[in-house]
Amino acid sequence: MHRLFAELEPSLTVTEQNLADRVRYILRSNIFDVAELERLRREAVPSSDENATAEDAAPQMVEQPANVDAAVNTPVVVDSNDDGTVAQELELEHMRSTLEEAIVETRSTPLENRPRLPRIALSKRNRAVVRALNPMLVTYLEASRDLCETDSILFGAALAVCRIIGAKVSTAGRATGHSSAIPAWRRRIEERIAKARALIGRLICFRSATTGQELCAPSGWRLLGQMSVCPSRI
Repeated sequence: MHRLFAELEPSLTVTEQNLADRVRYILRSNIFDVAELERLRREAVPSSDENATAEDAAPQMVEQPANVDAAVNTPVVVDSNDDGTVAQELELEHMRSTLEEAIVETRSTPLENRPRLPRIALSKRNRAVVRALNPMLVTYLEASRDLCETDSILFGAALAVCRIIGAKVSTAGRATGHSSAIPAWRRRIEERIAKARALIGRLICFRSATTGQELCAPSGWRLLGQMSVCPSRI
C-alpha cells in the first residue's frame, strides 16, 4: 500500500506507519461507505496495472511468503499523536463550517427573529471551543463594514458555540410571545390607576352635587381609604 501511494503521490512524504494509521482512522470513522471504498479501491488499482506487474510477480514468489508472515506477526503500533492530530483537524473543520453557517444565517435573519441564546457555563470544554473560534473570527471582523454587521458576526459566533457544545437554543424569536404579554407589575399598576381615577371622579361628582356644602368627613375618608394610589401623584 505504501509503495502504491508513493507511486500515485510522489510529492508527499508519508511513512508506512502514518499511512496505516490514517487508513485505520478512515475505516473507524465511517467517512466512506462500502460502495465508495470499493470504487476508490478500483480507481487506485486499475486492471492495467495488474498486467504490467505480471512479469515482476515471478521473481518475488520466494520473498512474498516471508513478507506476508512478517506483516501478520508484526504487532500494530498505533500512533496516538497522529490519530489525535487528524481528529483535531476534522473537529476544527467542523467548527469552521458551523461558524460560517451560523454567521450567514444571522445575517439573513431580522433582529426581532433571532433565537434567544442560553447562558453557558464556564467549563474547560466551553472555553476551549471559544479559544478555537476566536482566530476564525478575524477574517469576518476585518471584512465588517459597520456595527450592524459586526453585531451579526458576534451573534453568529455565539450561536455557533451553542450548537457546537450542544446547548439548547430557542427557535422562537425574541418578539414571539413577548409583545402581546404584559408584565404582571404593569397590569397591577394600571389597575390601581384605573381604580384611583374612578374614585376621584366619584369624589368630584359628589362634591359638585353638594353645591357649597361641606363634604361629609366620614364619607370622604372612607372613599379616600379605598384609593390605592395617592391622587396628588396622578
